Amino acid sequence: MRSVRATWWCTGIYLLTVGAAGWLAAASPDSSSRADIAVQTALTGFGFGQLVLVVLGVLSVTSEFPSGSVLVSLTAVPRRTRLLVAKTVVVTAWCLLLSAVLAVVCALAARTLTAVPGGVQLADPDVLRLLGLQVAAAGLVGLLSVALGAVLRSTAGAVGLGVALVFVLPPAFAPAGGDVAERVSQALPALRVGQDAFLAVGTTWPVGMAILVAWAVGTWIAGAALLERRDV
Repeated sequence: MRSVRATWWCTGIYLLTVGAAGWLAAASPDSSSRADIAVQTALTGFGFGQLVLVVLGVLSVTSEFPSGSVLVSLTAVPRRTRLLVAKTVVVTAWCLLLSAVLAVVCALAARTLTAVPGGVQLADPDVLRLLGLQVAAAGLVGLLSVALGAVLRSTAGAVGLGVALVFVLPPAFAPAGGDVAERVSQALPALRVGQDAFLAVGTTWPVGMAILVAWAVGTWIAGAALLERRDV
């Protein structure tokens, strides 16, 4: 990943998009009634930034197949599941690290630009939970993206499906109305951190995180199984 330019392009775009959106969003309301609401507003950029994480995670797997360099990787690491685990750990850790930095940046933006009774305290349990959930969700999006790359092996296909799952389909079903459309929107791995879901039908945060975990882990298991069975 360090030797591929796409990694640094994705990293730069992610930092710029989420960081800039956080400061702009924090500046939009002059005041807020609660610290966690002010911080949640500043975290808006993560909803768009997750698209970059999808690209980063997919490329970490699929970029080796068109060039044939995957043969070198599999020669060095014949146990394919171990190779996928290594890629998953690196990508997820990078997503978590970047997101943790950005979460603090956005919280500082809310603290600086939004007037809140008592101020925005980073040690506030509600604020800490919100920041922790946001970082965890970003890591799970990275995990899901690696898994999609392993399942499809196609950069365009895996990126398209990842974007559809986390960004396009949840809000597409949300305004349709009816119990079926609402349940489909809730069942998709959309970003659900804080009081409101990002462009999707809301759930409680434990349910939303459980859905995202189920999608990420289930897809990863499928990708590992397919990687073991397929020819290169």
